[in-house]
Amino acid sequence: MFVKMPERGMVKSRLALSVGKDTALDLYKCFVSDIIGTLTGGGYPLAIFFHPPESRQRVVQWLGDEHTLFPQAGDDLGERMKNAFKTVFSQGLRSALLIGSDSPDLPNQIIDEALISLKDHDVVLGPSYDGGYYLIGFRADTFLPQVFDGIVWSTPAVFKQTLDVLKKTNPRFHILPKWRDIDTFDDLKALYLKNRDTPFAESETIKYMENNRYGSCEHE
Repeated sequence: MFVKMPERGMVKSRLALSVGKDTALDLYKCFVSDIIGTLTGGGYPLAIFFHPPESRQRVVQWLGDEHTLFPQAGDDLGERMKNAFKTVFSQGLRSALLIGSDSPDLPNQIIDEALISLKDHDVVLGPSYDGGYYLIGFRADTFLPQVFDGIVWSTPAVFKQTLDVLKKTNPRFHILPKWRDIDTFDDLKALYLKNRDTPFAESETIKYMENNRYGSCEHE
């Protein structure tokens, strides 16, 4: 899992345009807590790659020391993701998934589908509604570092460009259901409306929204 050290004005900048930097910071912390809760509750071995790399001590103060922590290494997002896979595969893992911290309601069923798909596929990819992807995974023996090269990150073309690379290299790939990254106020509203009557209604994210009246979408 990739996380950023939560600092005011440094996380969820697009969301902050609508809700303010303090609320965006609080929500980001909720997102991370909810995703970690899902992953640990599902029994998945979890490694957290944090950024910036010099923030280890602050990350430990934030998330505790019960998780395996690695600094993200690389000059851009693609290089950092590539290096994260290299790190975990060098430790003997036979398959691995990488997810970000923007989809707090991502359920265990999606994680399970992704892991199961790697039994007979080389790559698994989860497209997000904004044109990127929320999850990517490989087996150690089918890792394709080139899928992180030449991608224009943080644009609506990320998923398509990645898929083009996969098609050219001709691996067996599995595409997961689309899921929503929470980057804007509209995304936040959609998250709430989708999850009012689901188990995620008990999440830190939804509780924070309701306690701060964001569930009624009054702040816009």
